[in-house]
Amino acid sequence: MTSMQKSGVDEQPLLGPAERDEHAAAAAEAKRLLQLAGPLVASGILRYALQLVSVMFVGHLGELPLAGASLATSLANVTGFSLLVGMASALDTLCGQAFGARRYGLLGVYKQRAMLVLALACVPVALVWASTARILLLLVQDPAIAAEAGAYARWLIPALVPYVPLVCHIRFLQTQSIVVPVMVSSAVTSLSHILVCWALVYKAGMGSKGAALATAVSYSTNLAMLSLYTRLSGACKRTWTGFSMEAFKELRQFAELAVPSAMMVCLEWWSFELLVLLSGLLPNPKLETSVLSIW
Repeated sequence: MTSMQKSGVDEQPLLGPAERDEHAAAAAEAKRLLQLAGPLVASGILRYALQLVSVMFVGHLGELPLAGASLATSLANVTGFSLLVGMASALDTLCGQAFGARRYGLLGVYKQRAMLVLALACVPVALVWASTARILLLLVQDPAIAAEAGAYARWLIPALVPYVPLVCHIRFLQTQSIVVPVMVSSAVTSLSHILVCWALVYKAGMGSKGAALATAVSYSTNLAMLSLYTRLSGACKRTWTGFSMEAFKELRQFAELAVPSAMMVCLEWWSFELLVLLSGLLPNPKLETSVLSIW
């Protein structure tokens, strides 16, 4: 009898039906999150690689162009790209709420509203980039490096034109869990960016200016692919119904949400970029800035 009871105990499963269901649900949820997170991480790395590739091409031109491009890129990230990415992150809240509430038409309106607010924010950003050389001199940077960085930053200004709608398109698609097309477009853009940099830097003979301009070309390529997907794909037929005058309303309310969002992102970006700016104060600024930019 004891043997039979012991056998019955040994044959009992370690987990009951309810516990097995919980583990299966957790595994399914983890798998779903990885399917979303994987493409998101890959697309983010590929987009940020554009500026790295541009700086690497400039690095073959010499120590001074590399130091100038590094400082200009850091200043552009601190004063422009981080601000725009942060402001666009307000779409995560607004579009996520609208999508969850099944008010699909609002997603397109929010995207357009974000593009308008970010476009207005680009005006002071462009003025800062145009004055990069003077700003760096005020920060006691090396005059030669400041001049080189000023020229590079001025040729980065055209990148603002496609960058604003690009980041808004990305947020618009991500809130709908459309992440694979974003990853694919980022991958294609990154690969083509190498060819664009080579063509402008060496073939066209533009030097470091060509590397800066290549960023604008590649952002435009990425934007074109995502725009075509949004218009032609059935996945966005409910959330994108065309341009609307509703986008011009409540701009102030959007800005009130976008500014705090931008501050959270900016503080994170600034922590590293300030190291590059401070490297220009070291005894050998050309070498130190170049080395830190590659790191």
